[in-house]
Amino acid sequence: MITVLLGTRAQLIKMAPVILELERRGWALRLILTGQHKETMDRLLADFGIRTPPVLLHDGREVTGIGQVLPWFAKCLWRLWRDAKPLLGRRGAAGVILVHGDTFSTLLGAVAGRLAGLTVAHVESGLRSFNLMHPFPEELTRLAVFRLAHLAFCPDDWAAGNLAGHRLQAINTGGNTLLDALRVALAVDRPLPRETPPGVFGVVSLHRFENIFRQERLRHILSLVEEAAERHPLVFVLHPATRRNLEKFGLLARLEGNPRIGLWPRMGYFEFVSLISRAAFVITDGGSNQEELSYLDKPTLLMRQATERQEGVGRNIVLSGYDRDRLRAFLDGLETRSLGAANLGAASPSAAIADALADFA
Repeated sequence: MITVLLGTRAQLIKMAPVILELERRGWALRLILTGQHKETMDRLLADFGIRTPPVLLHDGREVTGIGQVLPWFAKCLWRLWRDAKPLLGRRGAAGVILVHGDTFSTLLGAVAGRLAGLTVAHVESGLRSFNLMHPFPEELTRLAVFRLAHLAFCPDDWAAGNLAGHRLQAINTGGNTLLDALRVALAVDRPLPRETPPGVFGVVSLHRFENIFRQERLRHILSLVEEAAERHPLVFVLHPATRRNLEKFGLLARLEGNPRIGLWPRMGYFEFVSLISRAAFVITDGGSNQEELSYLDKPTLLMRQATERQEGVGRNIVLSGYDRDRLRAFLDGLETRSLGAANLGAASPSAAIADALADFA
């Protein structure tokens, strides 16, 4: 039996092609959603055409603040322990639990899998920033999951090499599963909910803990965004947690009053891919966004101090370091940079993962 445990939208997007490949092969499959994210999860399942009905561990509010994490984590872990047999299978039976990435749901699934005697398989494993505070707490989560996992599905040789010294089996999948998800999204012509600005425009997407929960940092980032808007109009996609913290710190009205910045609500994945495909550049702090935009060869300013991913760095991805001069150099470079083209390759990382899981089918 193969169990897939996920909690966030990004995890579901990246694991959707893996789930579809397992379904295509007709293998016994469980899908567990932790409820860490709730909005648009049903829509993502429908958009990708996933047939396996999910089991929801947490049916309360979406987990968006650090104060919500501990009670949510304890509740989900208790549910997995109490209902271990129907959710995870009989203890001692051959089975694998697939967890993804570096979120609290990743850690939850790895801990539960270990307690249930399952083989823990970590997808998108081996990524490192080598800086415990950037990103925080993701870098710490990864290190913990490396110690709990038995199998590590790594997107490339660099990631696999980072696992040297850990007692697990590292498997190079030849790419990130996001490649497969992006192929699906690009094949769908999904209309946008609003009209984009005419001519050259950029997209902004910010949601990381270290950026939106610290008032001083968020104020500085907004000043950089405002400077970028002086050069080109922006579409600012507001995540719910980002909106709440902007309101909390009295900064939302400042954005609403800027005619060069359009505030859009968070949208579905297919719509977001359509939006960034049309934009001239993107300012983001998302690791998944970095990967998507590297495959699309879209000029991107990564609003972070450090990144655990190699995709696009030194080519189309510029690490901002929150530095104003880097922002200005990035914007200046847009005027001379030729338009790139999507580079999605041909191999399927999701199929590579399924091949490696054949013994657990």
